Amino acid sequence: MCDYSLHGVKSRLAVEGEHLFIHKFHTGSRGLASVVDMAAAKPCGIKRLWSFLMREDPRAAAQNVPAVCVPPGARLQLSGIPAPMQQRYGVESREEVTFAQLTAEPFRYRDAMRFDNGAEILIQKFSEGIRVEVLQLALNEEAALVAVPAGREEWIVANV
Repeated sequence: MCDYSLHGVKSRLAVEGEHLFIHKFHTGSRGLASVVDMAAAKPCGIKRLWSFLMREDPRAAAQNVPAVCVPPGARLQLSGIPAPMQQRYGVESREEVTFAQLTAEPFRYRDAMRFDNGAEILIQKFSEGIRVEVLQLALNEEAALVAVPAGREEWIVANV
C-alpha cells in the first residue's frame, strides 16, 4: 500500500484512471503523489502573496501533499522511465506494471513495480517525476469463493 517510510505522511487510496508521479516526500522517501493534489497544495495568486507577506516557508505547502497508496496487484502504466534504467532492467520508456510489496519485514522498503519481464524495482530506485497512471486497482482474476446461503453446498465466485 504505502511504504513504512511514508507513515508520517498524510495518505489516501488511489483512484482508477488517476494520474500520479514518483515524488520525494519531506521524509526523504519516495512514493506516489497525485498531480491534482500537488497543484492544489502549491500556493497561487493571493495565496502566494499572503505566503510571501507572512514569510511562510514555501516548502510547507509540499508537506501537505498526501502519499497516494496503491494496493498490491494493481495495474499501473509507467511513463518516462530513464534510459539507464531501461537498459539495466530490459524495459521500455513506457511500461505496464503490477504494483507489488516485496516483503512484510518491518523497517524495510517494500513497495515496488513488477514488470512483465519479471524485473522488480523498489519505488525508492526510481527518479522523481516518472509518470504513473492507475489502470486497475484490482485484478479481474482476484476472486473469492463465497458460500451460498441456506446451507447449499454450491459455491459462487464473487469479485472483491
